[in-house]
Amino acid sequence: MVPMQAVTLGQNAITLALLLSAPLLLVGMAVGLLIAIFQATTQIQEMTLTFVPKIVAVMLALLFFSSWMLIKMTDYTQDLFLSIPNLIR
Repeated sequence: MVPMQAVTLGQNAITLALLLSAPLLLVGMAVGLLIAIFQATTQIQEMTLTFVPKIVAVMLALLFFSSWMLIKMTDYTQDLFLSIPNLIR
C-alpha cells in the first residue's frame, strides 16, 4: 500500500464520520440555541430544561436520518471492500 492510499482512506473515513454526525450535531445546536434564547428571555435557569429537549430532538433526528446514514455507511464499506485488491498491489 502506497502512503498516499493510506492517507486517502483515512481522509475518506474522516469525511464520512463528519458527514454522518453533522445532521445530529446541527439539530442539537439549533435546539440548544432556541432553549438558550428562551431561558434568556424568561430568566428560567433550570438545568433539565436544556438537556431533555436536546436529547429528544437528537433522538428524533436520528430516527429521521438513520436510513440515509445506513446507506452512506454501507456504500462506504462496500467500496472499501471492493478496493482491497487494488490496495494490496
